[in-house]
Amino acid sequence: MKGRMTVTIAPTRDRVRILATTLGRDVLKAVLPPVETAHRRAATTLLEALSLWHGQPLSVVLSADAPERGCAMGLLDGLDFGESTLFYEVTLAVEEHGRRPSLRGLGEFADLRRLALLTEASR
Repeated sequence: MKGRMTVTIAPTRDRVRILATTLGRDVLKAVLPPVETAHRRAATTLLEALSLWHGQPLSVVLSADAPERGCAMGLLDGLDFGESTLFYEVTLAVEEHGRRPSLRGLGEFADLRRLALLTEASR
């Protein structure tokens, strides 16, 4: 039996990091160019495709350093609430200030993993 997939997305000024986990295992890690360089439907299409591949809706945790990046990705509405669709439900997580992990290669994504676990525990 497969568990629900959690996708944690952290867009910043210079990149977008994505970590997808299911049953405590990493199933996808990505570092993509900034939101401003992507098609306006890129994030929502990616999440829909992951949901279809996985065969169930996703839990999405958005950790945006600026809410307008989440809106630009189509994951937040105009009031900074997470979008909810047939394919995914978005929860906005606020990143702790002063803690910026350094990444080597794709990195460990410990901060995104921690946000995903905190969000799952609060449901």
